[in-house]
Amino acid sequence: MFSRRHPILFFILVFSAIAGATLAALTITLSVALRGDDISFTDVHKVGIIEIEGVILDARTVLEDLKRFREEDSVRAIVLRIDSPGGVVGPAQEIYREVRKTRDEKTVIASMGSIAASGGYYVAAAAEGVMANPGTITGSIGVIIEYTNFKSLLDKIGLVPVVIKSGEYKDLASPVKPMSEEEREILQTFADQTHTQFIRAVAQGRGMDDGAVARLADGRIFNGEQARELGLVDRLGNLQDAVDWAAELAGIEGDVKTVYSRTEKYSLLGLLTEGAAAFLSRHLKATDLFAGYLYKP
Repeated sequence: MFSRRHPILFFILVFSAIAGATLAALTITLSVALRGDDISFTDVHKVGIIEIEGVILDARTVLEDLKRFREEDSVRAIVLRIDSPGGVVGPAQEIYREVRKTRDEKTVIASMGSIAASGGYYVAAAAEGVMANPGTITGSIGVIIEYTNFKSLLDKIGLVPVVIKSGEYKDLASPVKPMSEEEREILQTFADQTHTQFIRAVAQGRGMDDGAVARLADGRIFNGEQARELGLVDRLGNLQDAVDWAAELAGIEGDVKTVYSRTEKYSLLGLLTEGAAAFLSRHLKATDLFAGYLYKP
């Protein structure tokens, strides 16, 4: 009845249903095809790879991945692939602790990429073994607190900041007032204590004397070769070398299978959306429409 009264509408609805089902099927197929390494767990013993990239600001994802691999029987060893210049103290300490816990149950090897410095090295030091490339930037064992003071600029343009606070040091390190000696002492003490925590963590993770680490912990950077000579790194090699090393320590024989904690997923709808966005971007740039506002370098 519906198809006879409204044949065009009926055709549109049927066509939309078929197109939607086809798009869904293509999305699922394409997603599976482009995922990369198989993340499914099987009875085959594998080395799990967890990537830590960029500035370390949040530990939750890495903690979840470590717990997941720690509890999965088919994952016999874990490689932390680190490409990070450091980050916030708290998250780095959280990851360090979780790596140490995982070491009690499974082999954990740190593989340094282009850079694993400051907080990046903090995390690496927790592993059972550390591997770096000869030119990896690492070290930078230290703590820094810095900010820009704008008071002189505000005085020149006639702006007067107004601050209402509940305690003497609530506006500590405020960029709109000079820093007092008492405030500087508070921040220096904070940095020194956190630095001591860093030194202690590296010493415990690497099995080194606190004093030996302290002599290297003045903020300087090292390349991978220097770090190996100083005891901060165990071996030189790439990611595959680290995987092979982890497999050897875990007793995995034959071809070593790897599984990444997270793989990038693609969908047809996503690819179409990205394509449309790219086309719009090129068009706007070509016509200079809103170029000064939308496409700042």
